[in-house]
Amino acid sequence: MEITRELWGTSPSGKEIFLYTIRNSKGAFVQLCSVGAGVVAIVVPDRDGNLRDVALGYPKAEDYFGDGPCSGKIPGRFANRIGGGRFTLDGVEYQLPLNAGTASLHGGPEGFQNQVWESRAEGDAVEFLYYSADGEMGYPGALKTVARYEWSEENELRLTITAACNAPTVVNLTNHTYFNLKGEGNGDILDHELTLNCSEYLPTSTAQVPLGESESVAGTPMDFINPKPIGRDIKADFEALKIGKGYDHCWLIDGYEPGQIQSAAVLYSPESGISLEILTTQPAVQVYTGNWLSGCPKGKSGRAYGDYEGVAIECQHLPDSPNKPEYPSTVLRPGETFEEAIIFAFSTK
Repeated sequence: MEITRELWGTSPSGKEIFLYTIRNSKGAFVQLCSVGAGVVAIVVPDRDGNLRDVALGYPKAEDYFGDGPCSGKIPGRFANRIGGGRFTLDGVEYQLPLNAGTASLHGGPEGFQNQVWESRAEGDAVEFLYYSADGEMGYPGALKTVARYEWSEENELRLTITAACNAPTVVNLTNHTYFNLKGEGNGDILDHELTLNCSEYLPTSTAQVPLGESESVAGTPMDFINPKPIGRDIKADFEALKIGKGYDHCWLIDGYEPGQIQSAAVLYSPESGISLEILTTQPAVQVYTGNWLSGCPKGKSGRAYGDYEGVAIECQHLPDSPNKPEYPSTVLRPGETFEEAIIFAFSTK
């Protein structure tokens, strides 16, 4: 495995931003940057052996700061939404910034995704580290987070995220890469076939905060138990789809057991023959079909992406978990370690 590092730019505060490339012996590679510990590119062969970049991204480092789509990055300290931007922990209420209507999204406007992480090549992997101070974006306790990316000869990208704190806090971390298996810049993903190992999803309020209990996907447009083109039902007369202008919902992974890797989703492009299986230790997966990508920075293809040109499949804990004690806990205490894994396994057929 070959790993190279280059200086890619500087942050508004003057911090150096590095771009890493991990390339396997077959020529397939991934690129990662220290803004938000983000994925910039994933270049894999299609069914004819031609390499395609299947991850949306930007050509300049500075474009990764404050972008609405959160492209490729690790949002935090709490990915997804917390209703009202508040939660109570050990009897103390904490107020977070509201940056998504009446909710706090992805840890707030200055979340992990908009920070420059420390970085290094470590063996055949690239590691990113971010230290979040006590009180940052309203969250209690200091948190040290490490994201480790590994790229295999079999075109599998493995992400392991660990975190430790010095005081009780809440943590939910994921990766927010947008995929287009036809190649970024090559149109929308509505023809991609999606399969989810999920028989229940979380209905939400109009603010896209879960109402509480999950519901069965059976007989609804939310059913991806069997492979289905993403665009087949995306315009259906269904309240959940009207709220988000498409899919932007959390599904519960069937058979979830803490610490156990299992398949969450399979995405397939009939046009390129590229298939992506996503496996994880996390209990849920948020699928967002890029419903509001228009207006984002210009992409690597030389133009701005339009709506539905990428799909984010974000393995994570359930949104608003700090306010839903019936959900798997997202509380982290001193002496404990948050540790979750996500594997993006590419193949062709």
